[in-house]
Amino acid sequence: MIISMKLHSTKEEIAEVKERIEDFGYKVHSIEGEQRVVIGVIGVGDVTACLEALEAMPQVEKAVRISAPYKFVSREFRQTKTEITTGNVTIGGDEFVVMAGPCSVENEKQILESAEIVARAGAKILRGGAFKPRTSPYDFQGLEEEGLKLLDKARRATGLRIITEVMSDRDVGLVADYADILQIGARNMQNFALLKNLGQCGRPILLKRGMSSTVKELLMSAEYIVAHGNPKVMLCERGIRTFETVTRNTCDIAAVAALNELTHLPVILDPSHATGKRSLVPALARAAVAIGSDGLLVEMHPHPEKAISDGAQSLDPKQFAKMMEDLKPYIELWKQSRIEEAVAAV
Repeated sequence: MIISMKLHSTKEEIAEVKERIEDFGYKVHSIEGEQRVVIGVIGVGDVTACLEALEAMPQVEKAVRISAPYKFVSREFRQTKTEITTGNVTIGGDEFVVMAGPCSVENEKQILESAEIVARAGAKILRGGAFKPRTSPYDFQGLEEEGLKLLDKARRATGLRIITEVMSDRDVGLVADYADILQIGARNMQNFALLKNLGQCGRPILLKRGMSSTVKELLMSAEYIVAHGNPKVMLCERGIRTFETVTRNTCDIAAVAALNELTHLPVILDPSHATGKRSLVPALARAAVAIGSDGLLVEMHPHPEKAISDGAQSLDPKQFAKMMEDLKPYIELWKQSRIEEAVAAV
């Protein structure tokens, strides 16, 4: 259920409603705006009786049952898109945000050069893996904390925010000490111990869709993080596994539009993993803007032919700069669309 309080309800009135909800055996979760408070209700109990009791309270404007199994991330819970801010960057607002950089942090020269290249082209967030989940146990697994330190150095040199992957609930605290955004890879989308821990970390989370996961499963995983205390979650479509072999994965581009209908969380598209081919990345990036994603997660390497991982899908500096330039007219239309949506919602 969601309970919408009347404008300018007092703290005492809100507390009274929360107490009444708890009388029915439910838990409460509130979102406080400047003028209005919305209370989310979760748990098992007599929904009809609870709704009737709450609607009878004078300070309650409306009480509505949420049909979706994911409560807090549902559009039924929150109509306006969540905006997530890190430093001077806001995702989910009126700016299309590009996150870019190499798959892996390899050495100091490589990550500093990468940061300068993506910043110069207009990206706002530097990506780079310090902990790397690899299919083969013999492949490069990442520089771990040394890689995090190099990302921090790149941030201080360029002003870019940084995003990097965390693979284990044991490492959440360590990665959160360095990173502005914590990325959860496709293989860990349903690592529930990790998701619960992320609810307490206080950092924005980029949650990637599992390679064989449905949209509903993605949203339920996001619900884990939000329900455990962290509302700053972004979703990422990065391609799913199908029978098709011409691309590394199959980009479910329609999932971006579907997610924008189902959830208030920002939606990011990763064209690099979705295709596995650098020649296809710019076209899919343009499609991501056109269909309404909030940003991109792109792999760029100063020298893709020398990359330790994912060189085939990484753009080189010239290709990345051209892609960013080519995206500008699409982003202008995207901004105009956002303005029209905001006006229509008033």
